[in-house]
Amino acid sequence: MKTASRAAFLAALLVALPIEVASVPAPEPQPDVDTRFPYTGPKVPVGDWVDPTINGNGKGFPRLVEAPAVKPKSFKPKNNINVISTSYVPNGVNIHYQTPFGLGTAPLVHWGPKKNDLCNKAFGLTKTYDRTPPCSEVVVTQCSQFFHDVQIGHLKSDTTYYYQIQAANGTTASEVLSFKTSRAAGDKSPFSIGVLNDMGYTNAHGTFKYLNKAIDEGISFAWHGGDISYADDWYSGILPCESDWPVCYNGTSTELPGGPPIPAEYLVPLPEGEIANQGGPQGGDMNVLYESNWDLWQQWMNSITKRVPYMILPGNHEAACAEFDGPNNELTAYLVEDKANSTANKTELTYYSCPPSQRNFTTYQHRFTMPGDETGGVGNFWYSFDFGLAHFVSINTETDFAFSPEWPFVRDTKGHGDLPAENQTFITDSGPFGYINGNYTDNTAYEQYQWLLKDLKSVDRKKTPWVIVMGHRPMWSSQVASYQEDIRDAFQAIMVENGVDLYMAGHIHWYERMWPLDVNGSIVTDSIANNNTYRTNPGKSMIHLTNGMAGNIESHSTLNPGQSPLNITSVLDQKNYGFSTITVESATKLTWKFIHGVDGSVGDELTVVKKGTGPKGYSGPPGFNHKGGPWIRAIW
Repeated sequence: MKTASRAAFLAALLVALPIEVASVPAPEPQPDVDTRFPYTGPKVPVGDWVDPTINGNGKGFPRLVEAPAVKPKSFKPKNNINVISTSYVPNGVNIHYQTPFGLGTAPLVHWGPKKNDLCNKAFGLTKTYDRTPPCSEVVVTQCSQFFHDVQIGHLKSDTTYYYQIQAANGTTASEVLSFKTSRAAGDKSPFSIGVLNDMGYTNAHGTFKYLNKAIDEGISFAWHGGDISYADDWYSGILPCESDWPVCYNGTSTELPGGPPIPAEYLVPLPEGEIANQGGPQGGDMNVLYESNWDLWQQWMNSITKRVPYMILPGNHEAACAEFDGPNNELTAYLVEDKANSTANKTELTYYSCPPSQRNFTTYQHRFTMPGDETGGVGNFWYSFDFGLAHFVSINTETDFAFSPEWPFVRDTKGHGDLPAENQTFITDSGPFGYINGNYTDNTAYEQYQWLLKDLKSVDRKKTPWVIVMGHRPMWSSQVASYQEDIRDAFQAIMVENGVDLYMAGHIHWYERMWPLDVNGSIVTDSIANNNTYRTNPGKSMIHLTNGMAGNIESHSTLNPGQSPLNITSVLDQKNYGFSTITVESATKLTWKFIHGVDGSVGDELTVVKKGTGPKGYSGPPGFNHKGGPWIRAIW
C-alpha cells in the first residue's frame, strides 16, 4: 500500500536496443501512499500569508524561477520540457525528462554515434502523480508533473553518444545533447567525480558555480547524497524567527545565510504589510510551495544534469511535506485545521497532515530514476554501479533498517499489525520500500541489509579495487545523535568486514574528516600514514567523511558553545560551503578534495592508498596523542 510494487516500476521502464522499438502505452499511476484518513488542510498550502496565491501577485514573497531545459518556441507554450537529466544503468543510460502535461504518446528519443547521425529511436514510458498544486494552475515553464524515462542499453563503455528528445503534445524538441557512458569495470584510466550533500538553493550558488567548472574540467559524474531541494522548508515563510533557526531576516539583529559580505538583496526593505520571517530573498532563497521548490531547484540544475549523469540517494528532506511543527504549532493549525496565520494548543501532525502527493517520498520517487532494480536493489533508494576501478554503492539511511529515522507503519504498531490508527503515525512515516522478512527490530530481516551484504561480497576486487559507499546520514560525527548508532548497528560491521574503503555522508551541515575508525569508533593508527594520507585496512578500519555543506536554507551546523570536536576528528570546517571531488588515480591511490564554494580553492585534501603502499611510519602532527586523540584542525 505504501509504495508501488517493484514489478510495476520495472514495467514502467523500457530498455531500448539500438533499433526502432514499438511504442508502449504509459502505465496507470500506482498507489504509493495510505489515504485511509482524509487530508484536512488547505487545498494548496502556501508558505506566505501576505500573498497565499499559487503564482504570487507581488505583495508577498517573490516566486523565484529558473529557465527550463528547453526554450519553448512560442511565447505562451501549452507544454514544455522543463528538466533533463541522465543516470547510469548497466551498459547504458537512462534519459529522464519532465513536462507539465502528458505527451499523448510514448516518450521518444532519437540517438546515435554522431551529432548529425541520430539514426536510432528509443521509446520509453511515463509516470505521474497528483501534484499539489497541479500544473494546470501553474505557469507551464515552471512546473513538472509528468516524468518520462527512456533507457538505452547495449552501448559501448566510455563512449559519447548524441540524442534529441522528440517534441510531442505541444512541447518543443530539445537541442541535440550528449552523454558519455560509464567506463567498464577494470578500466585503469584515472577519473574524477563530484560529491555533494545537503544542497537546496540557498547558500548553494558557489557550489553550483564550481561544480559547473569541475564539469568543464572533466569530472565524469556527480553523486548527490540526499537533502536535494529542501522542498519541505516551504513553510519557513510562515514561522516566526527563532534563536535556534539562524536563517531569518528581522532587520537589525540577524544572522544572515552565507555570512559576510551581506548580499545587497538582504538589505532591501520587506514588502509593505510583510512580517519578518524566513521566506524569499530577505531570509532564504526558496519558493513558498513544496512542489515549486522542486521545480526551482531542478531547473536551476539543468546546466549540470544535462551534461553529466546525476546520481542521487534519499535524505530526510525528501520524505514528506514537513518534518516538525512550528514553535507555536503553526503547521498543526494550517495543515490539520486549515487555519492560516494561526497557532494550535498542541501539535497534531500525523502521516495524514501532508497532502497525499507529498507523503512517503512520492516526489523523490518520480523526479529521478536510479538503477536500483537493474542492480538488484530498489528504485531510487539503494543501488550500486561500477565505474572504472571503483564500485559505488548508494544506501538508504532514512528507511529500511531497524529503528530507521523515518518509521514504517509496523513500528508505529510495535509489530502488532500493519495499519496504525491516525494518531499513532508521524508526519515523516515512510517505507519500507523493500521486504522485512521477520521482526522489524532485526536488521538482518531487511531486504536492504541482505542486498548490501550480497553486493559487497560479490565485488571483484581485481577489477574494482576501490569500494565507496554513501548514505545520507553519518555513522560517526562530532555532533552525536542517536540515529548514528542505529546506522552503525545496521551497516557498519558488514562494510568493514567486506573492505569498504570510504563511507561518505551529509545530513550534518559542515565538513568533517575523521581519522580511520574501527567498528567501536577507535582510531586505527596503522591506517594513518600522515595527516593527509590514510591507508586502507580491510577488516579493521574504514574512512568516514561528512560532506554536508553544499548549501541549504538551514545554514551551517555548529557545535555548542564550549564544545570541542571529538578526538576522532582530523578536520572540522563549520564555515565554508562547497562540494568535494574524488579522483581515482590508480588501483592503489585515490585523492579527495574539499572545494570551497566561495572561491573554488581547496579547503582540505586527503590521499588514500592501498594497504602496503604509500609513506612508511607516522609520528603525527604536534600534539598527536594516540590515547587522548589526535590533533584537530578546526575552521570555525
